[in-house]
Amino acid sequence: MQVRRLRTGLPLTEIGFGGAQLGNLPQALDDEVALRALDAAWEHGIRYFDTAPHYGLGLSERRLGQALAGRPRGEFVVSTKVGRLLVPTPERANQRDPEFDVPATHERVRDYSADGVRRSLEGSMTRLGLDHVDIVYVHDPDDEYAETAFTQGIPALVELREQGVVGAVGVGMKHPEGPCEAIRRTDLDVVMVAGRYTVLEQQALTELLPLALERGVGYVAAGVFQSGLLSRPRPSEGLTYDHGPVPPGLLARVNALADLAERYGVQLPDVAVQFPLRHPAVVSVPLGVRTAAEIAENERRCAVSIPEDLWAELEALNRTS
Repeated sequence: MQVRRLRTGLPLTEIGFGGAQLGNLPQALDDEVALRALDAAWEHGIRYFDTAPHYGLGLSERRLGQALAGRPRGEFVVSTKVGRLLVPTPERANQRDPEFDVPATHERVRDYSADGVRRSLEGSMTRLGLDHVDIVYVHDPDDEYAETAFTQGIPALVELREQGVVGAVGVGMKHPEGPCEAIRRTDLDVVMVAGRYTVLEQQALTELLPLALERGVGYVAAGVFQSGLLSRPRPSEGLTYDHGPVPPGLLARVNALADLAERYGVQLPDVAVQFPLRHPAVVSVPLGVRTAAEIAENERRCAVSIPEDLWAELEALNRTS
């Protein structure tokens, strides 16, 4: 699989493994099935794996660490995130976490201070079984958390980068404005943004992607299927958009995109996977998977030959929508 490099020299495979589902999202996943999916990713050439403490209260990190334990350390890249400390709640162990299908043995406490970031990373390295982490993203430092993240959390990670504990420093957010501010105010290597540079939405194209390209900051394009809406050849009942109901009128746009793909003999998910990689600032597209079969399907989508005429029509369609 092709790789693209951050300014630090760190190589990321163009397709990465998104680890949210490893944390039992949206429902429980058997350990054996999860490990088979990770093994399949390796067999198909994926070497970039993304996770976070948030994903299943550490379950995603533990599963990823188990799968990579026997692999040569220099042959894979792991990213995790800081900003949410996992605080034990033994009194709630018989309850379920509201976001992932796991026991509520911990609660997430937002902490973007230098101390909080270091403590979070220490916990992640223990769960992953690693003595250094290739990329650390500050996770969702929005609104009232931004100032602390920019003045304490990110500088702490930069210091850890200088010490070799962290390979690259980034932010992971849902909207382009925060990463733009972070690039301007701090010493970032990479940003991860979910669902804002896709075949359906290109808000990141206005300011963030040009800024990232200018500053040499890599862009990791997460959420390219818009939480499921673009994951099938044509939208159907029960699909979601950004983890919620599909807004009125959006289905017509998605069907127009599906029509375009079909005219050129390809499928909408093929276009969705390949679209972000056409921008020179984009370094990787992490895809969330649950099974080995989904890994094989994603590889097939990456290998589909898409005519240049389709991309030209898509650009024209996006300009008029």
